[in-house]
Amino acid sequence: MSGNAPASTGNIAASLSFMASRQPERAAIHCPVGRDAVGVAIYKTMTYAELEREVGLIASGLIAYGIGPGVRTALMVRPSIELFVLMFALFRVGAVPVLIDPGIDRRALKQCLDEARPQAFIGVPLAHAARVLLGWGRGSIKQLVTVNGSRYFWGGALYEQIRALGDKHGPVPPAAMAPDQLAAILFTSGATGVPKGVEYQHRHFLAQIIAIRAAFRIQPGEVDLPTFPPFALFDPALGMTSVIPDMDPTRPGSADPVKLVNTIEKYGVTTLFASPALVDVLAQYGASTGKRLTTVKRVISAGAPVTPKVVQRLRSMLPDDAQIFTPYGATECLPVCAIEGREILALAERTNRGEGICVGKPLPANQVRLIKVSDEVVDAFLPENEVVPGGIGEIVVCGPTTTEAYFARATATRLAKIRHDGRVWHRMGDVGYFDAQGRLWYVGRKVHRVETGNGVFYPEIVEGVFNAHPRVRRTALVGVRINGKAVPGICVELAPEMSKADWKRIRFELRDLALRNDATNVIRHFWRHPGFPVDIRHNAKIDRIALAQWAGKRADKADLGLT
Repeated sequence: MSGNAPASTGNIAASLSFMASRQPERAAIHCPVGRDAVGVAIYKTMTYAELEREVGLIASGLIAYGIGPGVRTALMVRPSIELFVLMFALFRVGAVPVLIDPGIDRRALKQCLDEARPQAFIGVPLAHAARVLLGWGRGSIKQLVTVNGSRYFWGGALYEQIRALGDKHGPVPPAAMAPDQLAAILFTSGATGVPKGVEYQHRHFLAQIIAIRAAFRIQPGEVDLPTFPPFALFDPALGMTSVIPDMDPTRPGSADPVKLVNTIEKYGVTTLFASPALVDVLAQYGASTGKRLTTVKRVISAGAPVTPKVVQRLRSMLPDDAQIFTPYGATECLPVCAIEGREILALAERTNRGEGICVGKPLPANQVRLIKVSDEVVDAFLPENEVVPGGIGEIVVCGPTTTEAYFARATATRLAKIRHDGRVWHRMGDVGYFDAQGRLWYVGRKVHRVETGNGVFYPEIVEGVFNAHPRVRRTALVGVRINGKAVPGICVELAPEMSKADWKRIRFELRDLALRNDATNVIRHFWRHPGFPVDIRHNAKIDRIALAQWAGKRADKADLGLT
């Protein structure tokens, strides 16, 4: 077995056991567990050996309690040592964790749980109270476990009781799992609709570990600050030390950069995984203070495109040999492509000219194709749905991390998958093109394209032109109806220091930019927005559908868009 190989049980949890055997005394997790008298986070450390034993005991206790192979288990626990332990314990026994973003709309969350039909529910007291009051999982949930608090009127077992059961029976090793057995149901962010539950098989997780390690050259012994909790769960499998940040994971765009920097320095963090919104917060802090992150050798940012402006600011905080990666992918297939910050900056002028955002070349294990943009089911690759070389099309992917179905969503599965020659391809719902060097350029979500009498407009092509303005934070392409016709318009979020008086000048400068570019020269309508609505998970995916509704109300009384 090679130095980075997990045990051959087919179970993702075996990767933790393998790393614990190789580096038992190395810290696996540093996690905040409280605050001192002045409000500074107090951290608890758990070694790989300690984590491995705790996972084994909790796994044993879960089996004794009736949560075993195949039991779908909703897990609603805040980032904590218990979250790590429970996730790996569920994998270890062959149960199926069900993960949903806690900050989504209550009605959407209820729908997600109704679809997943979990048989067990493990959560903090607040999650249990909401489950009872709002009727989550009613009729399907049989086993209840309360974590980090007291059990009240809902009954069930406490985390401590599960551990006591495990102590009585002794730790259990990872269950042998077939590669195609269901490992987890991970819900999408819901940025373009109600979240969908993605079926992850054990082989998908194992393939992701291999792909992430190879793409970003991660080595055991490194220290990671994962600001997106699910990504932290890869760390033990990669042999990294996880430092859980002192922040609200549902609001990465509001993270305190001082706390982040202090934590990075205290633990010698080498890798930072963060959403583009958090990267922007950190980069602006660095630009205003001159602060440098001398230990960081790698930043990985995913969830939405990272603009060249943000990459440039962040680069000034990092050592000269540090790298900034922006992998492209989705919950259904990750990672697909990757590109490093220096290449993003080298191509920045093309982005500013309206060519989209380069997301790099597909990883070696992936195949990426383009089909004509369509909202209909595609059953196979046919000559009539292929895209000519250099043309824009919908991105479809096939590879070892490509998932095959949504749980209990047969219609959504048919729309999102192409089954061709015995292989499953995922339709990313994104639109793009390949350049002459074989790099993939992303031009926007399919659902966000704006079709008008003047042609089809794609968000990242149009927005790149206006985002280049130094006083603009970000823009969003929307479609509105004016005088009965569909026209493209631009919502604009200015840099924080800009005033209403500044907007009058900037608005005309944006119109001038539009006129000087073939991709934007028919755009006349601009609306200043106080702060774009974004997704819960990354705080970076712009809700262009909500913005289109907002702009549509203003378009009714617009005078050439100058409102």
